[in-house]
Amino acid sequence: MKLVVVGHGMVGHRFVEALQSRDTERRWHVTVLAEEGRSAYDRVRLSAYFDGVSAEELTYAVPDGIDLRLGELAVSIDREARRVRTADGEYEYDALVLATGSSAFVPPISGVDQHGVFVYRTLDDLEAIRDHAKGREVGAVIGGGLLGLEAANALRLLGLRTHVIEFAPRLMPVQVDEAGGAVLRRYVEDLGVRVHLGAGTTAIRRTAPSGRLGLTLSDGAHVPADIVVVAAGIRPRDELARSMGLATGARGGVVVDAGCRTDDPAIYAIGECAEIGGRCYGLVAPGYAMAEVVADRLVGGAAEFPGADTSTKLKLLGVDVASFGVAPEKPTPRDDLLDIVYLDPANGRYAKLVLSDDAQTLLGGILVGDASAYPTLRASVGGPLPGHPLTLLAGDAPSDVALPAEAQVCSCNAVTQGQLVAAIADGCTDVGTLKECTRAGTSCGSCVPLLKQILKQQGVAASKALCEHFEYSRAELFDIVRIREIRTFSRLIAEHGQGRGCDVCKPTVASILASLHNDYVLDGEQASLQDTNDHFLANIQRNGTYSVVPRIPGGEITPEKLIVIGEVARDFNLYTKITGGQRIDLLGARVEQLPAIWSRLVAAGFESGHAYGKALRTVKSCVGSTWCRYGVQDSVGLAIELELRYRGLRAPHKIKSAVSGCARECAEARSKDFGIIATENGWNLYVGGNGGFRPRHADLLASDLSTEELIRVVDRFLMFYIRTADRLQRTAAWIEGMEGGLDYLRAVIVEDSLGIAAELDAMVAHHISSYMDEWRATVEDPERLARFVSFVNAPGTPDPTISFVSERGQPVPGVLGARP
Repeated sequence: MKLVVVGHGMVGHRFVEALQSRDTERRWHVTVLAEEGRSAYDRVRLSAYFDGVSAEELTYAVPDGIDLRLGELAVSIDREARRVRTADGEYEYDALVLATGSSAFVPPISGVDQHGVFVYRTLDDLEAIRDHAKGREVGAVIGGGLLGLEAANALRLLGLRTHVIEFAPRLMPVQVDEAGGAVLRRYVEDLGVRVHLGAGTTAIRRTAPSGRLGLTLSDGAHVPADIVVVAAGIRPRDELARSMGLATGARGGVVVDAGCRTDDPAIYAIGECAEIGGRCYGLVAPGYAMAEVVADRLVGGAAEFPGADTSTKLKLLGVDVASFGVAPEKPTPRDDLLDIVYLDPANGRYAKLVLSDDAQTLLGGILVGDASAYPTLRASVGGPLPGHPLTLLAGDAPSDVALPAEAQVCSCNAVTQGQLVAAIADGCTDVGTLKECTRAGTSCGSCVPLLKQILKQQGVAASKALCEHFEYSRAELFDIVRIREIRTFSRLIAEHGQGRGCDVCKPTVASILASLHNDYVLDGEQASLQDTNDHFLANIQRNGTYSVVPRIPGGEITPEKLIVIGEVARDFNLYTKITGGQRIDLLGARVEQLPAIWSRLVAAGFESGHAYGKALRTVKSCVGSTWCRYGVQDSVGLAIELELRYRGLRAPHKIKSAVSGCARECAEARSKDFGIIATENGWNLYVGGNGGFRPRHADLLASDLSTEELIRVVDRFLMFYIRTADRLQRTAAWIEGMEGGLDYLRAVIVEDSLGIAAELDAMVAHHISSYMDEWRATVEDPERLARFVSFVNAPGTPDPTISFVSERGQPVPGVLGARP
């Protein structure tokens, strides 16, 4: 029998695979008509294209035994003759499956059809956007939903300053509520993306025949742009169905029954082009479910669409956003539901759980900023909460939750806990083979952490692989780089990894290289590996400007240097604030101003405070025995010595320290990664403390040390941490996860139980001898200075989108507006 599939996207591809797995007798000859000139690829990961993932890496393997016709668009269908016509020929069918997907919705905006305006839908679209963006400066995205934020990130990765225009009063209006949208907006603006909410685009005009585009908004605002991407939603591709008289929905989509059959018994429709139960779904999981239903029907089964799980978990512009189950809007919640809300604006986190009115059943939720609990929570929908609500909302989902066998772990591929446990029992003992056996984790990937958890619960040791590109842990990679004297990421991945790397392994390896070699971090390929702030040796702020934080060791500063900071702040009109780490933060610098600011500071004897890096930040101090009547040691002198010793030391996470001159602890040393408190006999050393979201007091490692002994132990503590900690692991978590804990750490760095003390000492000596101030290294090199401009073709031109207003006598971002 002849089967024709019209469409070769993710759902069409999944359907063919599902049919082949069931049609063991090969009763169906399958012909697939693909409009695009390439085979099916992973649209969920489409934006990875701008992170260096090639089109080939995104493309699926073509199943054996099918007749795939690339670039052959179906133009008409004769239902009576059961024949599909294309520009190249005709194809007869006994059954026809429409998997035509959807197209980008382009609002009727005046000027939307001109050169420089794109949609964000296919790999061809992305290639066109990439090519047009070369040498451009400003981009705008119409649409602030899932696709719009992905498009905004793409423009940002291409080096464009980016605007997002959303007609709704919040970002991602379908997935998150008002409070979640507010937290998300703050995250996005912190990355320098300008957000315009509650405003539609009324016109797109070109300022000159070959000039910049300009967007006129409904609120009267004007947004300049060199490139415009329309990401305002999708519409079902149902034109073929309409042309042959099949029933379609009021808002589009081919109407199908529970078996995904149209009103023609020989024709089925699946995926985004299908309306089932009165609704079209724009997610891959419902499309996959439909594909399985039709595959079952074509081999004689009676499967029906089981309903759709519309849960989503994404990382947009580096921000975790998740929505699952029922998440009703306030201020008009349903009376039979109970909301539990957690809001932490200081750390950019929002979470809401929706429970039954008796608080016994989890029905849904929203997570913004930290979605680590998403896999466990989504799998628990319909059952009891897997822990205390406040613990869950704080991102601490328990790792020992026993899910029922029917709990759906992978919503994209409808894989249950029971199926995973059975696969593990059959020999799938790592995440890779578990994916192959069950398909779990092969689509959006959000359930992968839960797969690791289930493997652990079943007694299988979890993989320590850093990411899919390296099978080694960070500590193992550190030793590979050290022993083989590797100095580039490209050599490391060529010899010890696979693929091209990702946003996990690239900055991790960049940190390892910097820790070991201490080279200038923006030379050569190193520049492409760095995190956002390291790209410009400064911290980006929410309005696209940067902050400058010079190092002030121990908090001690001369009047002359203090005057210089004041003069720089005045001359460049910078917001000035004294930080909690005894430094002065100068905020509001445009990127092209950074070298001039650094030059003034460097000339006065300042250097980079590394506020932008995963490195030593500060060594805070009290005034100690020099001034204080209670002080027993010179805390300021020691703090300065330590800060100058470890300045620029790159690590898995930022490092903070403090020295208190007596037990009164005015420097708050016990809240630091390593803190020192003076005693009558010397110094007590505390390690593993931190502030932040989960404050932790440090533990006493050694007591009554001389200054020489103290420095030697701190040297080894820091280098052992850098050598063995996981990516983005604070010292507190590192020690807590260490077998033997503090006792083991003491044995290694104080008693030298592993015999590596000399190596650790040598690492510190190399760091001290090779240290360079990154600000000075930049301002003294014209080639390095060239990257610090707002506009490549107009280096001295300031960014016109940046504005300020005055608040309490200081400039603050105009995007926020002055508070009343």
